[in-house]
Amino acid sequence: MRNGGPLVVHSPERIYEEVGFIAYYFHWPHDDIMNMEHRERRRWCDEISKINRKLNDEPDKQNVFDVFGKR
Repeated sequence: MRNGGPLVVHSPERIYEEVGFIAYYFHWPHDDIMNMEHRERRRWCDEISKINRKLNDEPDKQNVFDVFGKR
């Protein structure tokens, strides 16, 4: 659902990165991930990155698996 703001188009490369990242870690089906809005996919990518940092005991360092970097 859009809030009436401008339509933002995300690059195919970025979408592939997000979908691949979520699918790799959570094993969710492609269609389920693709049906998410970009904001929701980004949120799940951020959560996965937090999990990786915590598991690697690196709360303040950028994780090598953090494809998207810290915000």
